[in-house]
Amino acid sequence: MADTTSPSSKRSFPPIMILAVGILAVSTASLLIRFAQVEAPSLVIAAGRMLVATVVIAPVAITWHRDELKSLSQKQWLLLVLGGVFLGFHFATWITSLEFTSVASSVVLVTTAPLWVAVFAPLILKEKITRNLLVGLGIALLGSAIVTLSSNCSFEDRQVSCTAIAMAFQGRAFLGNGLALLGAFLSAGYLMVGRVTRGNLSLPAYAFVVYGVAAAVLAFMVFLIRQPVTGFHPQVYLWLVALGLIPQLVGHSSFNWALRYLPATYVSIALLGEPIGTVILAYLFLAEAPSLLEVAGGGMILVGIVISSQTRRVGTAGE
Repeated sequence: MADTTSPSSKRSFPPIMILAVGILAVSTASLLIRFAQVEAPSLVIAAGRMLVATVVIAPVAITWHRDELKSLSQKQWLLLVLGGVFLGFHFATWITSLEFTSVASSVVLVTTAPLWVAVFAPLILKEKITRNLLVGLGIALLGSAIVTLSSNCSFEDRQVSCTAIAMAFQGRAFLGNGLALLGAFLSAGYLMVGRVTRGNLSLPAYAFVVYGVAAAVLAFMVFLIRQPVTGFHPQVYLWLVALGLIPQLVGHSSFNWALRYLPATYVSIALLGEPIGTVILAYLFLAEAPSLLEVAGGGMILVGIVISSQTRRVGTAGE
């Protein structure tokens, strides 16, 4: 049966702490994907990630939340399926964009998702958008852009010079940029659907349905394109399992849990903390020291999150 207890009365961990754990977990995705991409196609990696997460959470959802799943209304099922479709197509479009455009351009565009949440949340979710939240959003987006562009830019003689900016407006790059931007729209849709459906729904039940739908969408794409799913080195499959467990189950599930207590716009801004975690992990495990631009951009992201968090207790209209 659906949980009808007030969210604020049952939470045992501060939402900010859970968001921090989520940021650290999703920050491992880039490293794990880099290892897996030695042999596996990107769509196969995405499908494997969602399949592993679904298989792991299925026993929990079916065993302890079966009544809750059975009690879902038709509207709730439709929203959950919609969220899963958003998530599946988000991974499909964003990962595919990397085949046509630079990583920097793709990541900059896909991380505009918080901007679209901020634009549409007042209209769709009736969430109040305050001045502090918008200021924090702008600072965090700018910091995210600096971090993701840092591999293509340098700061010398008091000037910033970039080598790959022109690629964003050329042929194949234009298609890739369009796919990345579409991925941002889909990510925003996924976050907003999560805010609506998570209110009185347990995390295992929510994740089981949404992750399962996303896995099905991605698996169908892999089948449709006829990409290979076998014959890889055993270590590749270990990376896929790690992707499903760490960035997806721990990382994204942390954000889904937080959506029960925080506005969708703030949670989406917290997602911008991922580049910071990625830079730290790259330094520890790949010996890649962050550049001055990465440090500056990371600092701006933190400032943006702190500013926006001052409005995190603002509820939705009608609450």
